[in-house]
Amino acid sequence: MGIYEILRRSAEKKDASEYIAVLDEDYEFYRHQTGTTMNKEKISIMLDRMMSNPEVVISQPRCIYENEEILVEHSLMDFPDGSREAVMAVHTIQDGKIIRTETGATLLQ
Repeated sequence: MGIYEILRRSAEKKDASEYIAVLDEDYEFYRHQTGTTMNKEKISIMLDRMMSNPEVVISQPRCIYENEEILVEHSLMDFPDGSREAVMAVHTIQDGKIIRTETGATLLQ
């Protein structure tokens, strides 16, 4: 099973631990919207909160491309404040784990 399928399945089940398990110990998350980064510990806290909140909804997920070095995915996300974004995520893969993720989001009206 590819990493995309693991991420998609964990989002459907709202199981943050399954998602976190594919992150490398040296993982870094870079958010282009704000220019901020998070390590595995911080992203794990965020994933737990997001996946436990029924008002955070991921829809129309799709894999754009995946191989042993990179995964590119796109989805729509609804948030508790009523906002909706189109989110593109690019994951760099190293030794079968995600070592870095960069995201870009477009606010939808």
